[in-house]
Amino acid sequence: MIEDIKFNNLLAYLRSLGSVAVAFSGGVDSTLLLIASQMALNDKVLAISMKTPYIPAFEIEEAVNFTRKHNIRHKLFDIPFFHQLRENRKDRCYWCKTHLFKHMLAETRKDGFTNLIDGTNFDDLKDYRPGLEALKELQIKSPFLELEITKAEIRQYSQELGLPTWEKPAYACLLTRIPYGQKVKNVELRRIETAEKYLRNQGFVGSRVRIHGNLARIEIPKSTITQILTTELFEKISREFKDIGFKYVTLDMEGYRTGSHNESL
Repeated sequence: MIEDIKFNNLLAYLRSLGSVAVAFSGGVDSTLLLIASQMALNDKVLAISMKTPYIPAFEIEEAVNFTRKHNIRHKLFDIPFFHQLRENRKDRCYWCKTHLFKHMLAETRKDGFTNLIDGTNFDDLKDYRPGLEALKELQIKSPFLELEITKAEIRQYSQELGLPTWEKPAYACLLTRIPYGQKVKNVELRRIETAEKYLRNQGFVGSRVRIHGNLARIEIPKSTITQILTTELFEKISREFKDIGFKYVTLDMEGYRTGSHNESL
C-alpha cells in the first residue's frame, strides 16, 4: 500500500462512489485510475474504451492486454468518424469528448453503473483543453483533477505500484498532429500513425509527427535529439517517410512539446 495522503484520499473518494466505469485509454493517467478503482472497489469496476480512426492501434491493444492481465471487465466499442471532427476546428476536443462520453455514458448505464470517471489530472488545467468543458457538461467525474493530483504524482504512484505505464510517454490522439482548420482525412491519420510507429521502432519513444500538407515535422524528446543528428539516420528516416507518402521531412529543433499546434492559437 502506498503511504501517501493524496493517494489514500483517492481510494476513499473511489470507495464513496460504490462502483465506477473508467474511461480507459491505456495511458498513464487512466491506467492508474483503473487500478486504484480496482483496489478500492474490487470487482465493482468496468473499464470502457473507444476505438476510433484517430486513436493509435497500439494503445487499444495495450488497453485490452492490461485489463485481461488484471482480470478487469472491459468493454471496447468501435466509433466511426463523425462530421464535426472532420473540420478539425480549434474546439475539436470539445466535440470529441462530447460524442465519445455520451456514448460511454449510455453503455455504462446499461450495465448498472451510474458513475463514469476519467483520468484528467490537475496539470491539464495548464493547457488549452476545450474537452474539459464537455466533461463538466456531462457531469463526468475526474478524481485526479478534483483531488489536485498532478502528472508527476501519478507517475510516482504508478511506479510504486509496479505499473508498466509509470514512465510511458503521453500519446494524445492523432488529431493533435494536424493543424487546426485542415480537414482530416483517414489516409493522413494512417500516414501519421505509421511514421510514429517507425520512429518508436528506431528508439525515439514519445515522438510526434506533425503534418503541414505534404510536409512531416518530427518532434522528438530533446534528450534524444543528438542521437538523430547523423547523416545516415537522416537519410534512412527521410526515405521511410517518403515511402509512407510525405514529400518533405523536417526535424523541429525545439523538440517535443505538448500541443505544439496550440501555439498557432
